[in-house]
Amino acid sequence: MGGCFSKPKPVEVKVEVVLPEKEREKEEMSPNGKASPLAYKANGTTRHYHHEERPINLNPYTNPKDMVEASVCHVKDLENGQMREVDLGCGKALLIKQNGEYYAMGHKCPHYGAPLVKGVLSRGRVRCPWHGACFNIVTGDIEDFPGLDGLPKFQVKIEKERVYIRASKQALQSQRRTKVMAKCIALSNYSTAITNMLIIGAGPAGLVCAETLRQEGFSDRIVICTSEKYLPYDRSKLSKSMDSQAEQILLRSKEFFHTYDIEVLTESQVVNVDTKSKMVVFKDGFRMEYNKLLIATGSTPKTLTCKGKELDNVFTIRTPEDANRVVKLATSRNAVIVGASFLGMEVAAYLCEKAHSVSVVELENIPFKKFFGEKVGLAIMKLFESNRVKFYMQTEVSELREQEGKLKEVVLKSGKVLRADVCVIGIGASPTTGFLKQSGVTIDSKGYIPVNKMMQTNVPSVFAAGDVVTFPLTFRNNKKVNVPHWQMAHMQGRIAALNMLAQGTEINTIPYLWTAMFGKSIRYAGNGEGFDDVIIQGDIEELKFVAFYTRNDEVIAVASMNYDPIVSKVAEVMASGKAIRKRDVETGDISWLTGKGS
Repeated sequence: MGGCFSKPKPVEVKVEVVLPEKEREKEEMSPNGKASPLAYKANGTTRHYHHEERPINLNPYTNPKDMVEASVCHVKDLENGQMREVDLGCGKALLIKQNGEYYAMGHKCPHYGAPLVKGVLSRGRVRCPWHGACFNIVTGDIEDFPGLDGLPKFQVKIEKERVYIRASKQALQSQRRTKVMAKCIALSNYSTAITNMLIIGAGPAGLVCAETLRQEGFSDRIVICTSEKYLPYDRSKLSKSMDSQAEQILLRSKEFFHTYDIEVLTESQVVNVDTKSKMVVFKDGFRMEYNKLLIATGSTPKTLTCKGKELDNVFTIRTPEDANRVVKLATSRNAVIVGASFLGMEVAAYLCEKAHSVSVVELENIPFKKFFGEKVGLAIMKLFESNRVKFYMQTEVSELREQEGKLKEVVLKSGKVLRADVCVIGIGASPTTGFLKQSGVTIDSKGYIPVNKMMQTNVPSVFAAGDVVTFPLTFRNNKKVNVPHWQMAHMQGRIAALNMLAQGTEINTIPYLWTAMFGKSIRYAGNGEGFDDVIIQGDIEELKFVAFYTRNDEVIAVASMNYDPIVSKVAEVMASGKAIRKRDVETGDISWLTGKGS
């Protein structure tokens, strides 16, 4: 069986809680210099450490030469509810004032580097303006996703009506902070065929689950298994940045997994799960027992059923090699994309400047019509057409023709024949749950795993997260939904971990997604399934707009282009539990959301 690490040998019993090497701040110190109890679990038992009894290795302060202190403003320069980006000479920080208190932390989102000063401050956290990640202003911890790391936090003091920030130079430059994690207790003579926590799937749900377990102090064995040959990587970049090599898009380094004793078994496909005996069987016959199981196997791309579907130059983008090969085959040649899905359209946009021609074949009459609505879909279609993309709508592929074993033409049911040196299929995906048919885990008619708000399946010791699940979405009155997006997978992985540790935590997040095409980003929050009207503010022709999706009298989703931070603002309103009514957005005055007029 494949694996990125060798099988562990029996060693002495030990427990250790460590800070990442780059962490230079006191983990237990609040931005105002107040210490707070730190809790961690050793072998599943919670212990709360008070300030005077903390383990010495939790307090690794750096030498004073690494510290900088600077006066950044007058106390009257910042009103309650305001944020300011301030320069300390060797780096910048985000200064926040809320409820009369000052806080300071990193100024860039660790995910893609968005300036957080342009984000949304609400309910004790800052939400990123680009992709919706949320950071606690007291701790710097990430509370909603995407991304894996929190922000460094800095000490604030007031002297003679001036605001001072004291910070680590290294933290100012890194602008990210990995949370304190436990390490594994290595039990003498334990078997490699037994693990406490087993995670099937190495996407964001599986990785965040493993990291959360360690962050919560879990110090027993954790194993992630994946059918792929790589450590967890950012699959969303396969269609957005198709030239990327696998090592460029890894979510964590090999050293990270070694440091925190998270075992990753690569090229290790699970083919059977027996929930009664708590055992999984791998493709090569290896068996592993578990105590708690997370299923986060993601989805499998749908393929065509027509003649020629098995030709070499026909791809579903599933691996870095797929993406790289498509780019190579498409350069200065003819590319055909089947399906105007997010993946299909992102691939079409990426190939535009490289290929001789790019054609998109789609069954609907307008791209994204069911998701973004007719007007927004049409605006996106015009953007693509202005960049030389040719659309063939309301038709399907009837045949893929070959010449000397390679794709040469795509034949449409409309009778049109398209020249094609490479074809990418982007017609959706199905949950990867076939291996669970005899497991006792409930699977619905579409192959999804129904879970409750704690990401628990019908089997108490089995949890599921990511693309494979349907779950009750709180802000849609607990409507059972499947949300196969990057942010949601992160959050579900975290919630699953907390409940694998019996913490009784329910998921309560607002779906948030984005796509990038021709240097322009579309942001989206909420769940627009079943919308009956779209209220558009701004200039859709100029691609500077916000679209509110309503059902009956309530806004259930929002999308925007060039209108930041409106989507993050709406997401925060939704997250607070407040309903946004249709009449609130029909007037054209959305200053109550943006803080300015439309």
